[in-house]
Amino acid sequence: MAEALCNGVVASPCGGDVGVAVRARGAAAALAESVPMGGYSTKSSFLGGRMALAEKKTRSLPRRTPEAAPGQMNLMVCKSMRWWEKGVQPNMREIESAQDLADSLLNAGDKLVIVDFFSPGCGGCRALHPKISQFAEKNPDVQFLQVNYEKHKSMCYSLHVHVLPFFRFYRGAQGRVSSFSCTNATIKKFKDALAKHGSDRCSLGPARGLDEPELMALAANRDLDFTYEKPGLVPLAEAIAMEAAAPGGPWLPLPASATQLLSQGSESPLLSTGR
Repeated sequence: MAEALCNGVVASPCGGDVGVAVRARGAAAALAESVPMGGYSTKSSFLGGRMALAEKKTRSLPRRTPEAAPGQMNLMVCKSMRWWEKGVQPNMREIESAQDLADSLLNAGDKLVIVDFFSPGCGGCRALHPKISQFAEKNPDVQFLQVNYEKHKSMCYSLHVHVLPFFRFYRGAQGRVSSFSCTNATIKKFKDALAKHGSDRCSLGPARGLDEPELMALAANRDLDFTYEKPGLVPLAEAIAMEAAAPGGPWLPLPASATQLLSQGSESPLLSTGR
């Protein structure tokens, strides 16, 4: 029996040869060594024997970061335009500070100036902005100044602006001529104010700008870098002489006798006609 097992042949008790060959010699051992199992290699020469597993280490290649072209870098840096920057006309400008606002009004001369108070998060301001840009395009002689409420909250508090969108109209020596809040539903209010104060006119005297209480409130605000000195009183005679001597003044030059009477003070309310 032992010899039969060694030869790989088993005899049936019934006298017949089953002929079952269990020859698993070199071929089975070679197959066991050549077939990897799940990323591991076997070192045993017997298919049913004990195996020693060793993990195969994969070599990692250095990763190269693709270099962006100069044109692609510009596209990455570029950011989308904000809604209050869209459709901006040459006569529209955003205010940078309280001093910038005061100087812009004083330097406007007789030109109508519209101050537009807005906020980036205000839905009504965003909806109204395209129409304001259209008004600016149709009225190139009108100056539009934009004040960002989120950037200049302290200044807006000093100017008593508590509702948005809000508009203030300034014109020459008259100073502030209109102040109101409106939306798309009440845009007629803006049209009427623009037609009333935007017509050609001749203003006597320099631009007034902000009112004196507003200037004093801005100067008293510690959060703002703004200074204002209240002008002193000018004698009446000096004021009249300065006004008469100004280029394009409303009066002809006063005679010397009139200025002398004004400076010294005359008891008689009438001036001599020279007769």
